[in-house]
This record gives sequence, C-alpha cells and structure tokens, in this order.
Amino acid sequence: MGNVNQAEFWQQRYEQDSIGWDMGQVSPPLKVYIDQLPEAAKEQAVLVPGAGNAYEVGYLYEQGFTNITLVDFAPAPIKDFAERYPDFPADKLICADFFDLLPKQHQFDWVLEQTFFCAINPARRDEYVQQMARLLKPKGQLVGLLFDKDFGRNEPPFGGTKEEYQQRFSTHFDTEIMEQSYNSHPARQGSELFIKMRVKD
Repeated sequence: MGNVNQAEFWQQRYEQDSIGWDMGQVSPPLKVYIDQLPEAAKEQAVLVPGAGNAYEVGYLYEQGFTNITLVDFAPAPIKDFAERYPDFPADKLICADFFDLLPKQHQFDWVLEQTFFCAINPARRDEYVQQMARLLKPKGQLVGLLFDKDFGRNEPPFGGTKEEYQQRFSTHFDTEIMEQSYNSHPARQGSELFIKMRVKD
C-alpha cells in the first residue's frame, strides 16, 4: 500500500487518472438527497472532505447552495474543479489535510461523505469520527455513503461493515439512518450504505 496519509500518493493517482472508483458523475443517492432538501438548506455551511473530483460539490453549487467548502490535500482535483467552476469562491477550495482543519476556524451545519472515509487509512477511522464531531455545529449532520463491502486488499478503497460503523460512530453520533442504499449507481448496487447521523448533544 502506498502511503494514503500523504498528499503525494493522491496527487500521483489523479495525475495518472487511477482513481478506480470514480464514477464520473454525482452519486445517485446523494443527488436524490440533495434534491429533497428545503430551500433554506441552501444557505447552510456544507463541508465535502476528501472531495476528489467533487461532482457533488459541483451539483450543490449548480443547485444554488452558497456556502460549500471543498477540502482535499491533493492539488490536482482542486485545480481541476476551479477550472470547471471558475466562479466558485476560491477561499472555499481548501488544499489541506482534513485532520488538520481547526474547529475554531471551521464549523459546518452538515458534511457530505462520499468516498472519503474509504480512502483514509483504516487505522484513522476513530480519529475521523472525532474530527467530524468537532467540525460540526451542535446537532450538525453527517450524510452520505459508506461501502458495505470487504474489498480484500490493502489499498483504497477500504471497505467495512455496518456493525463496525455503528460501533465507531456511536461514540460521537446518533444514527438516524444507516441502511443499504436502494438507488446506488449500478456499479455499486448492493455495496453501499446510506448514512444520516447527528452529533450527540
């Protein structure tokens, strides 16, 4: 396994176009979720961490969401996104390590999880849960998809099980939804869990 904790690992993958699980489009379950949000949600502070090619960020922006922050620590996908969306606020495109974000500077109403959790070293999953809870406002939500699958290899994407996720997230979150996604992309049918969690009081 290359060092997934290093930006260089991901920069090289983007340069070589070897992100094998990139679907090339907004994830269908997340599009459906975004489409049903009320108009007031468009002003909420949203974080998309490890956004990669950031199709979801682009879709949110196209739908009129005004306060989206994209974070990735590889420069390539951020540069590509900025070229695709030249009007997107540059200060909301953050090239940094998610784990280095400071809660005093960054607070979000909700976070959209899409292939970030599966890209980090599994040894950092508890750290991910803690950092998510710190970056979310009181009653803030974590929404998105987690792989419900064991890929059987020592490189990303890293899978997992519903039982593992329930155990890990229960330290800081109350789970509202964690169930198999019924409307996944055909390539991912039966291997994704849709999640919606709220930070514990």
